[in-house]
Amino acid sequence: MAAEPDLDAVRALTLAATGGSISAAAAHLGISQQAVSARIRALESSLDAVLLVRSARGSRLTTAGELVVGWAAPLLAAADDFAAATAALRTDRRGTVRVAASLTIAEHLMPAWVAAWRVSTGDDGPAIRLEAANSTAVIEAVRSGSADLGFVETPVAPGDLGSVVVARDAIVVVVPRGHPWATRGRVSAADLAATSLVVREVGSGTRQALEDALAHAGHGDFAAPAAVLSTTLAVRSAVMGGLAPGALSALAVADDIRAARLVPVPIRGLRIERPLTAVWLGAEPSATARKFLEVVAAVTASG
Repeated sequence: MAAEPDLDAVRALTLAATGGSISAAAAHLGISQQAVSARIRALESSLDAVLLVRSARGSRLTTAGELVVGWAAPLLAAADDFAAATAALRTDRRGTVRVAASLTIAEHLMPAWVAAWRVSTGDDGPAIRLEAANSTAVIEAVRSGSADLGFVETPVAPGDLGSVVVARDAIVVVVPRGHPWATRGRVSAADLAATSLVVREVGSGTRQALEDALAHAGHGDFAAPAAVLSTTLAVRSAVMGGLAPGALSALAVADDIRAARLVPVPIRGLRIERPLTAVWLGAEPSATARKFLEVVAAVTASG
């Protein structure tokens, strides 16, 4: 029987990749950088593969590391679900708010929202049960009643659901520092449309916003993607690896741009902005969901 994976090590690797550095993973986990490095080295040793390349500019996944992080996503999600379920056995929380959120919102905004919710309601208040998926899947979860509240990135909210815009985001075209576009200045919308990009899957709000903007600018006949990947992390890694330019949420690449791991490319005559929208079934959200939206609004206003 194969050895079971070390969840602590797998989580450390995932956080180092997501945050772009060992220090980011250490800060998230509340442990030292040395402890994070030790966990990742132990995982590399157990798999007999180099997973993370470390440098003065940060850390990036190898091809093997990208595969491991991708395979680990459902494993870590299941572990988190298990922890939440067993926590419910130990506490008497008054109900649960079932929230489905698009991947960008779940990764970059939801942690602060949930933390503020816990401060607002206390440890014994209603729990937030989060499911992360693309915007299309989130909408279907709300329609089916499996989620009380959804957060999506689509340019237009579905007309059959109640909705409110909670924040705004932009889609940024990014390249690694050595790419010709990194020093070219502005690129035309026509050049962008003619270039094969690394993009998210169909159903992703990020991809829909990009394609809608190009079509609106008169470039609806765009090139076939260089790669279609199902996570923001995978798109970032592919772009950093030099596969092709990519289009990602400004929220998702802000740290990479600050650290010069990625370079934003202005597109002449094209600025892709989109609303981040809460959706629910019926005329009004439930009372608890409405209170959560009030917390979200307060966090957004303070940020």
